[in-house]
Amino acid sequence: MSPQADKASAHFKTMAQANVPQGRHGKHNQIVSTILRDLEMLKDGSAIKIPLADLVESKEKVRSALNRATRKAGRTVATASDSSFLYVWNVSTPRNNPTSSNR
Repeated sequence: MSPQADKASAHFKTMAQANVPQGRHGKHNQIVSTILRDLEMLKDGSAIKIPLADLVESKEKVRSALNRATRKAGRTVATASDSSFLYVWNVSTPRNNPTSSNR
């Protein structure tokens, strides 16, 4: 028996590693990227109002994907929703300013 006959054939096709896509662009990438861009331009005290009817996926899935992206970016945002909209806003971190204490 030849050595070739002992080898099992591969189940999957192969390709050059240089052609393998790098990074993960999941199905929520577009909406999450759009929300993050809008958050960059958002004024303090304002929220983004996203119509639920415009979302391809459920608000829960978009919230989850947004949570992963903001954690990765080291950002803090908050969300809320009602029957028609998903609201997203930046959460400002309190600044410690020892010179402004009232003593």
